[in-house]
Amino acid sequence: MYGLGILKGMAVTMRHFVNTYLDDIKWMSQGGRYYNDEALKVRQSLATTGAITVNYPEEKLSVPERFRFVPFLVTDAPEPGQLWGHDWCTSCGICAKVCPPQCIWIVRGTQPNGRPKPEPEQFYIDIDICMNCGFCAEFCPFDAIKLDHDYELASYDRTTAHIHDKTRLSKPLSYWQSTAPNKAEAEAAARNLKESLKGKRKSKDGDEEAPSLSEEHQQELYYQGAYYGS
Repeated sequence: MYGLGILKGMAVTMRHFVNTYLDDIKWMSQGGRYYNDEALKVRQSLATTGAITVNYPEEKLSVPERFRFVPFLVTDAPEPGQLWGHDWCTSCGICAKVCPPQCIWIVRGTQPNGRPKPEPEQFYIDIDICMNCGFCAEFCPFDAIKLDHDYELASYDRTTAHIHDKTRLSKPLSYWQSTAPNKAEAEAAARNLKESLKGKRKSKDGDEEAPSLSEEHQQELYYQGAYYGS
């Protein structure tokens, strides 16, 4: 019969149309079906019926831990009254060298006697050029640069707002631990292992066994491409 497919499609559309209003009535006593975190979880689950639209920007889906966007610089925990602490970055320049679009610029700091010091005086990233590949974070030997989760960076002024400086890029370690807790924990375990191995040497007879990462942390680091062995 001609037109049967059209009728089936319209029936599906009508079913969703009706279920949407039925769900609206059901969620009235629970704060409404929209702009409600609990209702959003149900709408995005397999148990949902009716409309599944996410009303962005009032409603936002949580991004996965491995989501990658513009990089930021990791610092120590800040002192009271400060936004960030001591930089992990040593301005070695590896991130700028491996960056495919060449969107990173670093100005190395200098000591009073004119000799260079392992701290960046200026650090710039052009987010319009950055392709979010993650090479900078992967090749950084000090875990000093990571990929952020902040994707809402649109602006009408691209000449200044889209070139992030060191002030805007610097974020404390606690921020990285909040956005990527599993990877941050695995990297911390790898750093602790490296520090413990510095003061230990395995005896010739093999009496002392060197510590190792847990299987869970090894899997996390391997998956992230950030584990290079001990």
